[in-house]
Amino acid sequence: MPEEVSNRFYLTVTVNSTDIHEWEARVEQRVEQLLDLARRQAQQAEVYSVTSEETPVQFEANRLKSLMTRHSSGVALRVVKVGRIGFAATTRTDRLEELVDMAVELAQFGAEAKFDLPARGDYPAVEVYDPTVEHASVEAMVQLGQGLIDRIREYAPEVQCEGNVWRRVSAVRILNSRGNDVGSRKTTFGINVEGTLIRDTDMLFVGDHQSSCHPILDWTPVAEETIRQLELAQRIVEAPTGHLPVIFTPRGLGGVLLLPLSVALNGRTVLQGASPLGGRLGQQVLDRRLSVWDEPTLDYRPGSRAFDDEGVPTRRLPLVEDGVVASFVYDLQTAGLAGAHTPGSAARGLGSLPTPGLSVVRIAAGDTSFEDMVAGIEEGLVVERMLGTGQGNVLGGEFGGNVLLGYKIEHGEIVGRVKNTMVAGNVYEAFKGVLAIGREAHWVGGSFQASHIALPRVSVSARQ
Repeated sequence: MPEEVSNRFYLTVTVNSTDIHEWEARVEQRVEQLLDLARRQAQQAEVYSVTSEETPVQFEANRLKSLMTRHSSGVALRVVKVGRIGFAATTRTDRLEELVDMAVELAQFGAEAKFDLPARGDYPAVEVYDPTVEHASVEAMVQLGQGLIDRIREYAPEVQCEGNVWRRVSAVRILNSRGNDVGSRKTTFGINVEGTLIRDTDMLFVGDHQSSCHPILDWTPVAEETIRQLELAQRIVEAPTGHLPVIFTPRGLGGVLLLPLSVALNGRTVLQGASPLGGRLGQQVLDRRLSVWDEPTLDYRPGSRAFDDEGVPTRRLPLVEDGVVASFVYDLQTAGLAGAHTPGSAARGLGSLPTPGLSVVRIAAGDTSFEDMVAGIEEGLVVERMLGTGQGNVLGGEFGGNVLLGYKIEHGEIVGRVKNTMVAGNVYEAFKGVLAIGREAHWVGGSFQASHIALPRVSVSARQ
């Protein structure tokens, strides 16, 4: 097992019987000492500590494959020395002097600091911890996953299923030389299933997943969604081609809209001059019916948090309002470089400096049912899942990829599943004129909520 302290070193170990509270206590005893040591050598200092315990239960080929408990713990130190940033991280808490020395030494090569660390702020009340997750039994998790798989195979015995049920407890503490000292504990519980159905040369992929800060006790919604996909996919039909109306489900929207938009709204991308939205704050770029927010203050969402990874209070942040660019996303450094204020959007891992990031993204619902959307289309496509959407010019707003799961619309009805089909377009062109937005919002996982969105013209091609 590696011993040395490193500025890019994050160790995960597997343990069988260690309580997360014991690990937290070990770290808590040393972080204040670490801050005191760093303050003696630097003008500003920040300690970021994280501890987590995760128990994944994995299924493969329709049955239990493995279960374990993984424990991760570590400390990161960021300093500002002579106006420059130094950073180091370790999973060891018994060699703190070396960690401080490394961070201070690296500061001479670091970027010029354009920020002051935050003092304690007014933090929103955000509930993200449920002790019942921490005490969920492995036996119950195994039963949950196996029950889900058995229900899907009851409908379609040929389906080969794999999946996961997991629980996670994590604790974060951030303290700095300006007297800020904040911490929180979060629980996450998740369930997912991926089903594969192979018939001759045809391969069908279906599945669904959910996550929450509460325990998930019922697999029924995940099973019902997976079975719905199987039902719609039974018949294979010839794919339509051309510039056609396309309905993207909430799952399909992730790579098509959310990925290009999150990159373009990232303050770092804007500063680099690479964002197509740079300089367009306050301008309309999408359909007036489209509004997108980052809402980290929602209770019991896995992405929610009262403070970001620099200890700055979070808030509901409008990203796009009525089609107009409303905000860019910053951490302290990028905000300083841009002459802006951070909205509390810093994200980081143990082995990296903070960077701008989103927490819980929601797209405003509309007023049209999915059935009415389909009924209003003479010929078109429903895109349920895509593959390879991030391989194009994401910075330019381009989207495109293979339709992993999609259905043909003909005369206002879904008539079957398409194969060997691709869609392509540009976010800022395709989403300027929206046909309809669904009135029912759905959570995709635990940190993205959206409705179905119908676009009038998307390039659809197929290999016959």
